[in-house]
Amino acid sequence: MKLTIEGKVYVAREDDINTDLIIPARYLNTSDPKELAKHAMEDLDPKRHQIPFLNRDGSCDYKILITGKNFGCGSSREHAVWALAAAGIEAVIAPSPVPFARIFYRNCINEGGVLPLECDESGKLGDYLKTGESISIDMSEERPVLTRANEAKMLLRPFTGIAREIMDAGGLTAYNKRKLTSLLQ
Repeated sequence: MKLTIEGKVYVAREDDINTDLIIPARYLNTSDPKELAKHAMEDLDPKRHQIPFLNRDGSCDYKILITGKNFGCGSSREHAVWALAAAGIEAVIAPSPVPFARIFYRNCINEGGVLPLECDESGKLGDYLKTGESISIDMSEERPVLTRANEAKMLLRPFTGIAREIMDAGGLTAYNKRKLTSLLQ
């Protein structure tokens, strides 16, 4: 797991963004990450989101996605995590008390490419950040810290136990390889 994530943020404040909005079902006939990235979040309501998530060429300028509660609800498709990771998203931050659908959260942990981070200060999260701002997330502290351009820091919930070990390894497959290697030696 990267200890520091720095980049532009995309804010999609609404609650219950489901996996069909993250990667529409019409693109599930491929598992090619580059192809999935071109369609990540493309069905977000353009009236609510004046700034599109993707550029016209299908690229993405954002590293961090700020969402509402229950992000990733709906069907249990790994494609949602693959699409976000391939688009360049390194972290998704959602507010407590129900930040992520459990299956999406586990898919993030197991795939190892997107950090699902929870913010205790749920009311402030969407107001604190605006799309296009640059922020940094420091994962080296006991509690991850989000900072915006020399301003007050916001604490995020830490990963602990097995989830932290899997993320540190780079996902469940890498974690299992490490464990098997250590057992066989």
